[in-house]
Amino acid sequence: MMKLPKEVLKDIATRAKTARLEFSYTQESLATLSGVSFGSVKRFENTGKISLESLLKIALTLNALEDFERLFKNKQPQGIVSLDTLLKLSKKRRRKRGVK
Repeated sequence: MMKLPKEVLKDIATRAKTARLEFSYTQESLATLSGVSFGSVKRFENTGKISLESLLKIALTLNALEDFERLFKNKQPQGIVSLDTLLKLSKKRRRKRGVK
């Protein structure tokens, strides 16, 4: 099933954190090396929220900038999903167990 944007954001943040740790960088050192504020790095790893420019700076520092070069290239249109549809899917209530 297709992931929601916020799920993709969190996945990217988790992979970035893993890459940071593989380089033995602290959040502070990544911030210094990338030119992104420490607060932004911390928020990104916790929530997935970050500006595109800051994300690209972090990707450059973690040798992952090339991955963005492939974004939107040579994609054939498939089943188009609107943002409204994604939002409705994210708001569906999950069933809860009844209480005896």
